Amino acid sequence: MKDLNRRSFLKKVGTGALTATALQGCTPENIKKASKVIGEMTYRTHPTRGDKVSLLGYGCMRWPLLEKPAADGNVIDQEMVNELIDYAMDHGVNYYDTSPVYIQGWSEKSTGIALKRHPRDKYYIATKLSNFSNYSRENSLAMYYKSFKDLQTDYIDYYLLHSIGGGGMKAFNDRYVNNGILDFLLEEREAGRIRNLGFSFHGAVEVYDEVLAMHDKVNWDFVQIQLNYVDWKHASGNNVNADYLYGELQKKNIPSIIMEPLLGGRLSGLPEHLVRKLKEKEPEQSVASWAFRFAGSPEGVLTVLSGMTYMEHLQDNLKTYSPLMTLSDDEKDFLEETAQLMLKYPTIPCNDCQYCMPCPYGLDIAGILLHYNRCINDGNIPKSSQDENYKKARQAFLVGYDRSIPKLRQASYCTGCDKCNPLCPQGIDIPKELHMIDDFVEMLKQEKAF
Repeated sequence: MKDLNRRSFLKKVGTGALTATALQGCTPENIKKASKVIGEMTYRTHPTRGDKVSLLGYGCMRWPLLEKPAADGNVIDQEMVNELIDYAMDHGVNYYDTSPVYIQGWSEKSTGIALKRHPRDKYYIATKLSNFSNYSRENSLAMYYKSFKDLQTDYIDYYLLHSIGGGGMKAFNDRYVNNGILDFLLEEREAGRIRNLGFSFHGAVEVYDEVLAMHDKVNWDFVQIQLNYVDWKHASGNNVNADYLYGELQKKNIPSIIMEPLLGGRLSGLPEHLVRKLKEKEPEQSVASWAFRFAGSPEGVLTVLSGMTYMEHLQDNLKTYSPLMTLSDDEKDFLEETAQLMLKYPTIPCNDCQYCMPCPYGLDIAGILLHYNRCINDGNIPKSSQDENYKKARQAFLVGYDRSIPKLRQASYCTGCDKCNPLCPQGIDIPKELHMIDDFVEMLKQEKAF
């Protein structure tokens, strides 16, 4: 370990694991011990295709990043990606989900490099037609063929129409129907270059119902939905309650692929009193494992995606699904109570998907919103100078804001151009929230210096 630098150390254990590391140490021996407590991965079988898919799927939207881009411009730490995928493959994970737009367009390439080192029949690749801004047939086809090149494959196992629902049926028809792209993809599936065709959904229920009704003609092989123990009955923003989305798929025997089981990390970063509540119930389980058990328990779920940036995330999720202990009815009721308590905290429903990035004015949109959410959960949102905790909370908010968000990328530089709003799958009015946070910061700064 003497040659392990600080960057590699943090990427191995994750910044959230520093407390545990202080107690247990971060050594190769500990990583080996962690693998020994992992049992056999739980698999689900596609009801019509017969694919045996690991219940834990690897979401490739949050790969570890380099401190400086590589010579070719790639911002992803390829060495760490290789290590994570090797470890995942060794422990039974065989589903890898990416997109042409993830991580500034580099996710597919880095994922392809790592997977190419393994036999092609040992894993399933999922990627998407992410033609959000240019619906032309020419652009869509170019994006489609580039995915094959970057992923270094001659077929794609699971191909998705990416994030339908926003903009209504007009946007869906413009992106996929009027330009002939849907017919093209059906032909590609017939030819075997696409093995399974489906879509991911964020948006209006009317679009979901209408596109799902196309099943008789299109024969959707799978659908990717947002499902977690909060969204099950309490979806926010543009989203639809997950119990409805899942139920409609069950009626048609279409398997569900689950995204956002942690609500972009919010279900692992709960307020402290909710963390204690979960720990009292199951001291040996992580807070995140409750959310993953919930997402994996429905029998119609084929795989649950997790963007595992660090080894500790991967190991914890492997323990949860190797094998899965499905939730009891009492545990489901317990999580519903937890969801209702969580909803009392006025957090902004940002899932850190980065679809709003890059901001044309350089703002770190997700970083700003997530800092605000963290402070809410930690009780560091000062409400009045008369509050006993005001001075401490004010200092924590302002110091944390300056440390986590560079000055030139803070909310004060938002012009309200509104280019981010159409891209947000959660339906957040981003400029409105940024201006609210900026006003709040300015109010805190006007108080006496601490």
